[in-house]
Amino acid sequence: MKYKIFDYDPALLPYEQDILQRMENYKQKKRELVGTRGRLCDFANGHEYFGFHRTADGWVYREWAPAADAVYLTGDMVDWRWLDWKLEAIGNGIFEIRIQGHNALWNGCHVKTIVQKGDRYLERIPLYIRRVEQDKSNGSWCGIVWDEPNYIWKHSDFAAKKEPVYIYECHIGMAQEREGIGSYTEFREKILPRIQSLGYNTIQIMAIMEHPYYGSFGYQVSSFFAACSRYGTPNELKELIDTAHGMGISVLLDVVHSHAVKNTAEGLNEFDGTTYQFFHEGARGDHPAWGTKLFNYHKNEVIHFLLSNLKYWMTEFHFDGFRFDGVTSMIYHNHGLGEAFTDYSKYFSLNTDTEAITYLQLANAMIREVNPQAVTIAEDMSAMPGMCLPIREGGIGFDYRLSMGNPDMWIKILKEQPDETWNMWQIWGELTSRRPMEKYIGYVESHDQALVGDKTLIFRLCDSKMYTDMCKSSNDPIIERGIALHKLIRMITMTLGGEGYLNFMGNEFGHPEWIDFPREGNGWSYFYCRRQWHLADDPNLKYGYLQAFDREMIALLQSQRFFRNPPRCLFLDAEKQVIVYARDGLVFAINFSPKNSYEGYYLPVLSSGQYSVALSSDSEVFGGAGRVSESYVYRAKKDVDGVSKFQIYLPARCGICLKKIKNKGQK
Repeated sequence: MKYKIFDYDPALLPYEQDILQRMENYKQKKRELVGTRGRLCDFANGHEYFGFHRTADGWVYREWAPAADAVYLTGDMVDWRWLDWKLEAIGNGIFEIRIQGHNALWNGCHVKTIVQKGDRYLERIPLYIRRVEQDKSNGSWCGIVWDEPNYIWKHSDFAAKKEPVYIYECHIGMAQEREGIGSYTEFREKILPRIQSLGYNTIQIMAIMEHPYYGSFGYQVSSFFAACSRYGTPNELKELIDTAHGMGISVLLDVVHSHAVKNTAEGLNEFDGTTYQFFHEGARGDHPAWGTKLFNYHKNEVIHFLLSNLKYWMTEFHFDGFRFDGVTSMIYHNHGLGEAFTDYSKYFSLNTDTEAITYLQLANAMIREVNPQAVTIAEDMSAMPGMCLPIREGGIGFDYRLSMGNPDMWIKILKEQPDETWNMWQIWGELTSRRPMEKYIGYVESHDQALVGDKTLIFRLCDSKMYTDMCKSSNDPIIERGIALHKLIRMITMTLGGEGYLNFMGNEFGHPEWIDFPREGNGWSYFYCRRQWHLADDPNLKYGYLQAFDREMIALLQSQRFFRNPPRCLFLDAEKQVIVYARDGLVFAINFSPKNSYEGYYLPVLSSGQYSVALSSDSEVFGGAGRVSESYVYRAKKDVDGVSKFQIYLPARCGICLKKIKNKGQK
């Protein structure tokens, strides 16, 4: 069978056998799991079988512990006696106990599993538990039987928009302004309206799957089926998602299937007394940089657990899709650490973890079976060919991959290049490089750059001046430069960097400080683990300029149904540091020069006619000097070379978006 991936990218033909093997691996594993006619979504029902469930006359609890000699249940209901309630082994490593009486367990009942392995008795949290809470007095975690009333969905027919996506990446706990951990309810009441007003149509929520260490940003998961208890109850999370849907906002889960916390008391590790229950044994099972455990994607039971996990979050909580964390780490045996992916041979070698790739294909296929409108995004810095092509075309099945080179480029430029030497070809090349027919999400800075030890874009630009000169009455040149470049970098990245856009919460207005999770080194303080929204709302401060520009950029692109077509370079003037390009009916002219404004600059456009300024970064409402007329009508005419042009004033450090004026009756 000939797959379209080779038509899209003929450079892959030398690796045809590798791609064909990729597809055969997927087909073979799928047949192994569900046969020739079965569906993955019917296979991925572990959450409906394992764990705690009400029955007609009481409860049933099932656990998978294939290496265990015996399994017991303990908790509040037996005053924490360890061996009173023993589960029965029913085959295939499954243990079960049926408990008579509806009140034998109750909502909020604390439970743990005791696994006997030889002469050892291991205290564990149930694998499929849906709520886990920490005892503040001693720091230990405990499973909770959760039996709250079913949530009544108001917008159960909501359908996510696959494109375009304007993603607001957020963390519930640090989304509040007060010092402390925010709640699902606070986010729903206070933050969702802000996101709606900014024009973002998608939120991507981090740190939802339960994690014992708050400072891990949610990336060291312990209980995969438990919504983080720090923020509130599962029904409160459902109400948040339901409210977002009522606002027309899709909700993506930042899902972590690339690794798991190594803790045995809280997590999956050695649940039945073995490392190989879920993870690879030996060095292959340990991530050398993250100190976490790595899944064995070859085991059908592990695939069953992970696919069930995805289906659970979609069906129980109505998440509209996923951003898969750590994809690069998954698909290479060396996790991509220190690897420069300079040629195609790097993607198809003994370093490639084909079992992980097969799992990702299965995951994408199953997700589409549950919800054809679901959106999936891969965090893959290696640019594996086919990552964002449909499986039927020879791909792995994601909708988008993050343009991870975008923020890296901006950091490098700001660190190493004086403003007057910025390379326009470098910027254009990085922002427009794509795998053929694959879609990308552009972004300026990641949440990692906001952490202590790194710097956000605005902090790199303005540094300590942000503490003293962000008042509108101040005219500090460092702040002026920072605000101007903050807008330009966002404008060009949003419009060139992908077929969608992502922003981490607060960065749209240049949040001035880093994120520092409470820890011993800062006295367990939450001062830097929050978002200072009042800065953007204070009419006396300049943060509002950046927020207003972000809002207007998104509104303009939304009105144009942007991202449908690739950008087209109209003119690149490396010496003058000017880039002119068109995309989806809009023309952008960006002058990165720190000093040189150009009077009577001949601006090429796609066709003759009348044009007006749709958006100028230099507008006074965005903190600019107002040097560009936003009411003047420009008339483009063809020159002797047949290129339509008009003259315009293009100020230093200014970005202009122009839109053709349509005649009456013109569509």
